[in-house]
Amino acid sequence: MSRRRFELAMQRMRERDPQTRENAFDFLREHADAYVDDLIAEFAAEDEDHDLRCRLLELLAEARSAKALPVFRDRLEGPDESLRFWAVRGLEMLDSREADQVLDEARADGWIA
Repeated sequence: MSRRRFELAMQRMRERDPQTRENAFDFLREHADAYVDDLIAEFAAEDEDHDLRCRLLELLAEARSAKALPVFRDRLEGPDESLRFWAVRGLEMLDSREADQVLDEARADGWIA
């Protein structure tokens, strides 16, 4: 997938029109596995739009890439329940020994139920 298509989709995800945002999200969901590094970078850079941060984390979950494991792990201990939800979902979707270990540790530490 081209970098240009990713940039255009991200631009559209920042639009005010809900349908434009949703269409861009749907495109990225279909191609999330091809844009894992870009999605991680966008998530790290985004600090103003809470909805966009949640959607980026959801896209990372859909990508099912082990590269996102540190991003999910870091969100488990944060105060934001929405981000924690998508972090748990992302770890569950990874379905790996490492992801299960992170979830077990978060449960033991009381961060998740």
